[in-house]
Amino acid sequence: MNKVKSATKSEIFLELAKRTDLSRKQVALVFDELANYIKQQVGKKGSGIFTVPGLLKIKRVEKPATKERMGRNPQTGETIMIKAKPKRTVVKAYPLKALKEMVL
Repeated sequence: MNKVKSATKSEIFLELAKRTDLSRKQVALVFDELANYIKQQVGKKGSGIFTVPGLLKIKRVEKPATKERMGRNPQTGETIMIKAKPKRTVVKAYPLKALKEMVL
């Protein structure tokens, strides 16, 4: 199987600049502002959801705290104590239909 390297940030900016007739600096500015807007929307004061139209949905998910509990080691079968975890906030990204179809 032939491995193809993923594009670097600079390569992405240059390619988008060529395709859109914008300068590389303008493309970089668009990405910076997009990142700031996503931060605002997904942050605590935002709605918690941001959709990149046709590509993906980014969500802020609140994970509840878990109590310490007994479990078992799947490799050995012995019982172990699973530590408690505090409440935490995570970010999830979900592909939308159009992105899934691009890959197929």
